[in-house]
Amino acid sequence: MRSLYGKFLFFTLSIMLSSALLSFLVVNTYYHQQLKEQNDTKNMNIVKNIIHFIEKNEHIDLDDFLTTEASVGYKLILVDEKGQATLYGDAFRENNLSDEVIKNVLLGKEYHGMRDLPKETFFTGFFSDETANTVGTPFQFDGKTYGLFLRPDIKLLFTEIHYLLAGMFVFMAIISLIAMLFVARKLIQPISELTIATKKIGAEQFSVTLPTSRGDEIGELAISFQKMANQLQESDQLRKRFINDVSHDFQTPLQNIKGYAALVANNELSSEKLHQYARIIQAETERLSVLTKQLLLLTSLDSLTEQMDVELFSVSSQLTEVLQRYRWLMVDKNISLTAEIDDITMCGNQAYIEKVWENLLSNALKYTTTGGMIDITLTESSNGVIATFKDNGIGIHKNNIPHLFERFFRVDDARHAEIEGTGLGLAIVHQIVSLHSGKIDVTSIIGKGTTFTVYLPKKFQNADPSA
Repeated sequence: MRSLYGKFLFFTLSIMLSSALLSFLVVNTYYHQQLKEQNDTKNMNIVKNIIHFIEKNEHIDLDDFLTTEASVGYKLILVDEKGQATLYGDAFRENNLSDEVIKNVLLGKEYHGMRDLPKETFFTGFFSDETANTVGTPFQFDGKTYGLFLRPDIKLLFTEIHYLLAGMFVFMAIISLIAMLFVARKLIQPISELTIATKKIGAEQFSVTLPTSRGDEIGELAISFQKMANQLQESDQLRKRFINDVSHDFQTPLQNIKGYAALVANNELSSEKLHQYARIIQAETERLSVLTKQLLLLTSLDSLTEQMDVELFSVSSQLTEVLQRYRWLMVDKNISLTAEIDDITMCGNQAYIEKVWENLLSNALKYTTTGGMIDITLTESSNGVIATFKDNGIGIHKNNIPHLFERFFRVDDARHAEIEGTGLGLAIVHQIVSLHSGKIDVTSIIGKGTTFTVYLPKKFQNADPSA
């Protein structure tokens, strides 16, 4: 029984049978402990009332009277002094009333056969149609001693009720089984749909639609599964676009290297052309190297499944060292730098934070024209560290700002035609800042410059890889 539907039916039927058996055992125990003696006492009182009426009315016809009593729902056995028994009512299924019992009753003792019937496993002993399952007592009539034994005629009293109860239980069982099958199918149906959806996702078919209107646990599971499928679809699209972008960004410099390498192999080139092509090959090689390093860094950030290694370090000293490393480029492009750096320490991943400063500074240098200006500040606020990188470069169109932190995004504009980049620098910055529970804002005006503002918590302790 492998299917969930079959298991549901199996366990439901098992519970029904187990509960029925347990209920039967409880009722059986209650019968033997309580009802059995009560039933004996009740019937003994009935037979005594009959005898009391007989003894007070000696003129009645005993045979007619006992026949009348039997017709209203009793089985009676009248035993005379000679031990001759007369039956009133339907015959008993088994005649097992012993001679000793009859003798004792005629001698004046009461017989409690219902109470003293040997204990049976089930309370069906109450319905046992045998002469031993009676109550008996002696009485005097017309100067003679008799013994009268009595038990209710269950068949006469309860035949209609038996049929009604039996029909009710059968009908209930059929309706319950049909309802159980219907409910089970309704319960299993969404799980079957989830199974089909799982197989589709395994085959990279992420466009699945599940019923999420249910308010129970299966509905919550369907909602979570639908969200997962949507996220997997987005991740798959991003992965394919990422592969396409990486292939394109690698293909262009490789084609340039291949083309210029073929030209360099031409022995008729002048020395000037040879050096020019060699510089182009070197530049394209450097571009590939930078792209590879940035891809490796992004991969390490994406695969970060545990908390980052964090430490307390001087972010002001770190930023100052980064500025010193790029001093030669500022001098080469005649770019003036103003820096206002407060003495601040913070908790974070020192290597990752350094990449933030490097990428923002190189980005500012790249888009600031010769003779321009870069202004950098590092200040401390009540919430953490605030760093700004402001330049008076060519600026960014407002429509491009929302896409700046997307991987491989490059501004398609004539003003940027001569500026080469990988399109990964700002994506790396955004990823690292997010991992440190910070944020980054951008403001820019075409022709006047751009400002990047980074907010980092000073007391950052734990990293969230899913940020």
